[in-house]
Amino acid sequence: MKAVCRTDRGRIRQNNEDSVGTFVNRDGHRLSIVADGMGGHRAGDVASKMTLAHLQEMWEKSEGINTADQAEAWLKAHILQVNKLLFDHSNNNMECEGMGTTIEAVIATNQFSTIAHVGDSRCYILNDIGFQQLTEDHTLVNELVRTGQISKEDAEHHPRKNVILRALGTEQDIKIDIKTIMFEEGDFLLLCSDGLSNKVNENEMVSILQNDESLEQKASTLINLANENGGEDNITLIILEFDAEIELGDEKC
Repeated sequence: MKAVCRTDRGRIRQNNEDSVGTFVNRDGHRLSIVADGMGGHRAGDVASKMTLAHLQEMWEKSEGINTADQAEAWLKAHILQVNKLLFDHSNNNMECEGMGTTIEAVIATNQFSTIAHVGDSRCYILNDIGFQQLTEDHTLVNELVRTGQISKEDAEHHPRKNVILRALGTEQDIKIDIKTIMFEEGDFLLLCSDGLSNKVNENEMVSILQNDESLEQKASTLINLANENGGEDNITLIILEFDAEIELGDEKC
């Protein structure tokens, strides 16, 4: 397994409220996380960093997670813990009132990958079947598309495009989308914040993932393209490449 992480402030924002990391537990299984924070006065930065730090600590202590059911249970339990931590911190610290974060978290093993998703960050897979978005945006606009009220084309320019319906830390209870997929030799997983997916289209993503560059160069090319196309938001991504010959893998985070 190879992994590369990148985060960039973008061309407009003064602060980077995204957090990103990929971590290995005692069994050599990898947890990769993209968290896109939201909230004023750097509260989004607090939310995403708290999320990353808590899950890293819990994951690096973990072991015996060898099945999809175990991975799904671990992600659900610990992301619910994070939601409570953020919600309580927001209520107890006035400067963090209303803070929250998206989360894209993937447990990747040599047998499967389990994805947990809240918000509008995304996870894509590129394999021999093609390129597919594995997550459903928890946004007002996506709900309007899903219910047939507007088209996908209308959604691209909708004035309320950035309204998120679900995020960690904003409510006492949260629903987490969790699924497990097969992740096989030669496959790529791309986790990203909306700072990338809003600025780089799927055809461009595929072209970059399939080129002959190194994993690090692919990540830099994606970041640079998002900035060239405006870079109005923070841009964060993780690329995972399945390589059976590598146990823990190269990671550049």
